[in-house]
Amino acid sequence: MLEHCRGLWKKLTEPIARVCVRMHMSANGITITGSILSIALSIVIGITGWIIPLVFFLAIVVLFDSLDGSVAMLTTGGTKFGAFLDSTLDRIADWAVLIGCILIFYLHSDWWMHGGSGEDVISHVGIGCALVSIMTSFVTSYARARAESVGYEAKNGIATRADRLFIILVGMFVTGLTHNGLWLAIAMVLLAVLGLITVFQRIFEVRRQMKADERDSNIGTNER
Repeated sequence: MLEHCRGLWKKLTEPIARVCVRMHMSANGITITGSILSIALSIVIGITGWIIPLVFFLAIVVLFDSLDGSVAMLTTGGTKFGAFLDSTLDRIADWAVLIGCILIFYLHSDWWMHGGSGEDVISHVGIGCALVSIMTSFVTSYARARAESVGYEAKNGIATRADRLFIILVGMFVTGLTHNGLWLAIAMVLLAVLGLITVFQRIFEVRRQMKADERDSNIGTNER
């Protein structure tokens, strides 16, 4: 959904990319720095529970995720290794953000637990759905990469990486504001459901493309 805004956002960040180029910052360097910051901030948020002061920094890092691509286009034009590095480190950063959410449920449940069993369920549901979301995050990317390796495209889906990160950040922010893990748990449930839908959307899309190729091949054979 938010993927449609990527083109507009790249145009808005292009002046910043030009400044980075003038400062001789490489696209790969920006990729690595952004990933390290995402990982560090996510883990620190989970361990300390300092959600409100740190989630804004994490959001800024996430917003400028496409900056490396803009710098690459202004310098080298983009390289295969740069694209590979960006995709690989994004998977690690995605894992770290969700681990941060799990740590919030595990280490800071005292915020909302006051002896009731309902509050305990919040933590269990949140952790369980976060684990499902880690799986769908990796499988969504793998499905695209595997499809491309056999000559097909699987870029579709209801929840792209931008959508998933937006849901997580909003869930974190509201939980930090209210000290109630219910909001982050709701975000994790939504993330898990949308992630599963996205995985199956990509599977069915590749299957559709393959069947279309088979039909075209059969028609070509019959015409001969």
